Amino acid sequence: MGKIRYMQDVRDFFKRNIVVDVNSLKKFIQQKKGNEKYIHLLITNLIKKGEIKRITKGYYSIYDDPILSVFCFKPSYIGLQSALSIHDLWEQETIPMVITTRKVRQGIRDVNGSNIMIRRISKKYFFGISYEKEGDFYAPVSSIEKTFIDMIYFKQKIGKEVLNDFKKKMDRKKLNDLIKRYPNNLRKRILGLLPGQK
Repeated sequence: MGKIRYMQDVRDFFKRNIVVDVNSLKKFIQQKKGNEKYIHLLITNLIKKGEIKRITKGYYSIYDDPILSVFCFKPSYIGLQSALSIHDLWEQETIPMVITTRKVRQGIRDVNGSNIMIRRISKKYFFGISYEKEGDFYAPVSSIEKTFIDMIYFKQKIGKEVLNDFKKKMDRKKLNDLIKRYPNNLRKRILGLLPGQK
């Protein structure tokens, strides 16, 4: 396979995938009968040319958006204040907040000069997620009901105005179904913010 066609195949591979990890790129190059030994040189050259960006170790994209980091910590989703913004419940600027079940270091990380926040959650609480359009792509985001629960689970402050918006937009039946999976003490804290709920 000629060098030009081979490089175009790699470029097309990046265009077809929002985020590309090193292992998937190696497999792709092997399928094309290319030499995957030069994969790091290939990635370095594409970064230097500005064709791709490094998101985090081993993950790359043609897009320059820190929210893409959610695809680097699977299973994961965008949650807390970031999800509030996506659901139009929060007007303040916020850094992407990635909730993951993986055993990774929590806290703020730098992604191409932008910050993201990583928070960990138990696998048993990994649910209530849908793909929402964010910029040029769809990303996994906690539902309004799951976002409300997570705000309390992670002990985040919920202002009066945001709480009122939650009450208006939440589906109470969905919320009740979700909170059944949590221990009694957390259920009481959740329902304590919602008069009329049992």
